[in-house]
Amino acid sequence: MAKEIFGVKSPNRDCTDAKCPFHGQINVKKELFTGKVMKKDINGSATIEWFRPYFVPKYERYETRRSRMRVHNPQCVDAQIGQEVIVAKSRPLSKTKNHIILGVVEIEVKKE
Repeated sequence: MAKEIFGVKSPNRDCTDAKCPFHGQINVKKELFTGKVMKKDINGSATIEWFRPYFVPKYERYETRRSRMRVHNPQCVDAQIGQEVIVAKSRPLSKTKNHIILGVVEIEVKKE
């Protein structure tokens, strides 16, 4: 069992998922993404999305473009819809999944 992967600590919960990078036999590469979980299903998959600016030379302005990606959501992480997550690249896990959720990003809220 891995204690930490690329600075992300292992979740407290155990799992029996063979495709979990912490409790299974899957290796991940150092190609990390962050995004928000938009969809989640019961088969251990999720869809994340993030937005990026794209410059349009004709109008000399930026437009916002969206990227989406199907990822594996391990049982021990169990990211919920609306949470910000860190995702790492791995070997192909299915036809559309090549990435695994490593953990949920904790967002600090300032109290005044």
